[in-house]
Amino acid sequence: MSPGVVGGKHEFSRRVEHRMAEPSQPTLPMRLLTRYAAIVGAARLIEITRAHIDGCLYHGPASVDFARTLADSGATVTVPTTLNVGAVDLLHPELFRGRPEVAAAAREMMRHYKAMGCRQTWTCAPYQLAERPAFGEQVAWAESNAIVFANSVLGARTERYGDFIDICAAITGRVPDVGLHTDEGRLGRVLVRVRGLSDAAMRRDIFFAALGHLVGRLAGRAIPVIDGVPRATEDDLKALGAAAASSGSVAMFHMVGVTPEAPTLHEAFGGRAPERTVDVTAADVAAAMAELSSTATSRLGAVSVGTPHFSFDEFARLRALLGARAISPEIEFFVSTGRDTLARIDAEGWGRELRDCGVRIVTDTCTYITPILSGRPGAVMTNSAKWAWYAPNNLGYEVVFASLDECVESAVRGEVWRDAAQWGVPA
Repeated sequence: MSPGVVGGKHEFSRRVEHRMAEPSQPTLPMRLLTRYAAIVGAARLIEITRAHIDGCLYHGPASVDFARTLADSGATVTVPTTLNVGAVDLLHPELFRGRPEVAAAAREMMRHYKAMGCRQTWTCAPYQLAERPAFGEQVAWAESNAIVFANSVLGARTERYGDFIDICAAITGRVPDVGLHTDEGRLGRVLVRVRGLSDAAMRRDIFFAALGHLVGRLAGRAIPVIDGVPRATEDDLKALGAAAASSGSVAMFHMVGVTPEAPTLHEAFGGRAPERTVDVTAADVAAAMAELSSTATSRLGAVSVGTPHFSFDEFARLRALLGARAISPEIEFFVSTGRDTLARIDAEGWGRELRDCGVRIVTDTCTYITPILSGRPGAVMTNSAKWAWYAPNNLGYEVVFASLDECVESAVRGEVWRDAAQWGVPA
């Protein structure tokens, strides 16, 4: 950080604030945004069309104070703005098992963001909403998995925006023109070649989560280009991106022939040679799966899926796998999802059907960041690499990483069940 930024307002900040500040808006968001632009070395600010806010998740008194300061000053967003998860489920408040004062602070914080004109979506998967960014659209999205999905799958353009800067961008309608907002900043740097896996193996949901975990470890902050995976659904790419953003700091990836900015290997790298080339084999993927399990115990206490939030298609698959069977009374089965998706499945009658089978649906938050599981003895099974990566440290649970098929079958049986045909894992 340059002495000019630390010791006093940078000349760039003065010029941009003078030119860009909205008279009708408080100047604090613009001051913070231009200071941030100076730090990241941007020469100008550009306009955005929409924003997604991660700062609405309660992390302590400072986060509430900041939101209150903005809301009390009369700040409002100037572009359509959606909200990431909060720390409580406002639709099902009885699920929260933490301290009452934390729940109260989380609700206050969520109210402040609503007061600033943000839409109460409370989802980490805003790309599942009916209105989402188009290819090439400049946006300011926070939440790691949302960022990587917007850049990689939608072809929209966003940098990694964290708490406080995200709402400042939404209020000012501007971001620094740097990094992933630029053509140059979106080119691949690391080539990841997937070799020796069968077509059947690459159709499993767990393959994409495990591959994402590997890619994050291999790429770090660099943009990886994945070659050798012929097809993927949006849910597959969601799982891959969320995992890569968790184990690494991946904000964008290319998949040759699949994602919109990588029709060919040549175009993904902009005609340049990759800085590194890494081959990924079936053994590597199996090792990643094993790494994401913190225990191999057959004792099971809960299943948690929907990190990132479950889509409508994933609910359809869950419903088919469950087949109206009941979840074992010894097992808690949680599915985290967004309000819009919940409304869709309830309209289809699926919500009641799943609840009758013992499935508990969580909205507005996620089970890896807030105390919702009751702490029954035994491990928690999940098909989410992100949940498996964060939950042990966040909440102290042992994790069994498995496919959705295995999660459902295990929940019905009341114990960990493994598919013997999957990655050579014994039943």
